Amino acid sequence: MLLRNKLFITPTLATVIGTFVVITAAAILIIQAMTSERVIRQLGGSLVDLGMDTSEAAFIEQLHAVTETANYTRASWESGELSFDDPEHLVGYIYGALAPQDRVSFMIMVDSGGMGVDVDRGDADGEILGGDVDLAADIPSLTPILKEAAGRREPFWSEPLYMPTRKHTYFIYTHPFYSEDTYRGSFLIGMSLERISDITWSISTDDITVFLMKEKSEEVVAHPMLEDHFEELNEEAPLLHVSQISDFFLSDFSSLQIVDNKDYNIPDGMELRAGLDNDGDKRFIIIEHENDNLKGLPARIGIHFPAEYLDQPLQQLLVAITVGLALLVISLLGAIMLARRIAKPIRRAAAAATDVADLNLDRVEPLPSSIIRELDDLSSGFNSMVAGLKAFNRYVPRTLVQKLLSEGRADVLPEEREVAVLFTDIAGFTSVSEGLSASETAAFVNHHLSLLGAEITRLDGTIDKYVGDSVMAFWGAPDHLDNPAEPAARAALAMAEAIRADNVERNRRNEPPVRIRIGLHMGPLIVGDIGAPGRVNYTVIGDTVNAAARLENLGKEIDPEADVIILASGEIARGLGTGIRQQPIGPQMVKGKSAPIDVVRLLPD
Repeated sequence: MLLRNKLFITPTLATVIGTFVVITAAAILIIQAMTSERVIRQLGGSLVDLGMDTSEAAFIEQLHAVTETANYTRASWESGELSFDDPEHLVGYIYGALAPQDRVSFMIMVDSGGMGVDVDRGDADGEILGGDVDLAADIPSLTPILKEAAGRREPFWSEPLYMPTRKHTYFIYTHPFYSEDTYRGSFLIGMSLERISDITWSISTDDITVFLMKEKSEEVVAHPMLEDHFEELNEEAPLLHVSQISDFFLSDFSSLQIVDNKDYNIPDGMELRAGLDNDGDKRFIIIEHENDNLKGLPARIGIHFPAEYLDQPLQQLLVAITVGLALLVISLLGAIMLARRIAKPIRRAAAAATDVADLNLDRVEPLPSSIIRELDDLSSGFNSMVAGLKAFNRYVPRTLVQKLLSEGRADVLPEEREVAVLFTDIAGFTSVSEGLSASETAAFVNHHLSLLGAEITRLDGTIDKYVGDSVMAFWGAPDHLDNPAEPAARAALAMAEAIRADNVERNRRNEPPVRIRIGLHMGPLIVGDIGAPGRVNYTVIGDTVNAAARLENLGKEIDPEADVIILASGEIARGLGTGIRQQPIGPQMVKGKSAPIDVVRLLPD
């Protein structure tokens, strides 16, 4: 469609809304003669049913994330990507799994003996803590669940479990790991009553309160006001009865009058009750008998709300029709004003979406909230999407994605390219990190990799991966470069300058200096999307990668005491200009190569 044929949102909305106002007013006049109180109640029942479905969806979304994380973790363990023998890698993996799931309190992965790692969300400051764990010694309250897992093949939710070490009650989702018929360990995901209650708080409103009760019980699993009573939980009472909650109306649950579901078109799988709140106003409660859609969590959903949602008298409808006729003209004028108000945030969202499409996430300002529910959902959803994309930017090279998108390539078929590969590693990492805590070690490594990554990005390199304190990068893909050796070598020299400048600061803080080794090699490689259909990496594979890694490792033999040693192959050296100082080392044998590699040392200024 040509641009001149496209509609502008403000006049379009004004026309559409105004038309609907007129149509609605006419329809109300017709319904006035045809509607009865029974029909209104049935319509209200349908709305309440929809509200229950919406509430259920909010919980299912969180529980689905839990079960999918557990399934993926089991698959990763079975494929050998995760191992109980590599607790450091397990902690890093669980950090990544726990970070986006703000409703999950902790994740634990242990072998059949209860030994493994525990990553905990910690306090409300958002810090995530992780490390080794021995369930029998550190969290003995979880050992019965581990024993149960040893006799089950399928994942399961625990009954509510009060954990004395945490002074709180949790539901634990456990996924056993089996090798053939032998139990090998389990992955445990804990959700606290506090975090489950956060969901009810987020979807409840001033009029509507959403809560969870335990199946076949009147014990409360989640409620917006449950946080006022967490100190009352204990091992004998991991859950509280409704009568103990500050919700005046819900606490009187057992004495509320049971209403016939047929009066309001409520499905048979739900129970409808009515009573008066503390202001003497009538309210309804709808609660499920059970819920098979909550991924096995032994809970059922309930809501309570003003009676007006279901029990609206016919007289109120007639009054509304009369007032509606009187205000019809005003409504038409209001439609125009509303259209302009709706259009403004949509135009702002469209402009922000353009920046998102270009991955200019730093330029995207958060969209403001709106009194209109759908626009508020749009704002919160868009803001969450941008926050998620910013988080993903930490794991996916932004420059790589921009280059691929600018070339119109979402999928990159593997091809052969002439690529320069760079490897780095910290020499004597153990001595440098000795005495540091886990968080201090992570901060040190992150700072170090940030220094190196900044130089790679500045010289248009592509960061392939971080492996511990090492980084691998390459030049020549996705951009075609006539001489990828030059920027690769300059990046290595820039890294040397950055490390030396950082060591000056470390010396002022009486910290040991950081020494690094860098290896550079250039040659033909296969480059493109490599991996399984559901998870691919844009990476390079081939002997050139191995040679670069061997050159980096060779540095500890050539000059083990150097603060920075950069070893490059002859292929790299031949592509460099006279402005880069070189020291010939000569042919060197490296592991995995039958013929020696001609090696030169690049010297920083």
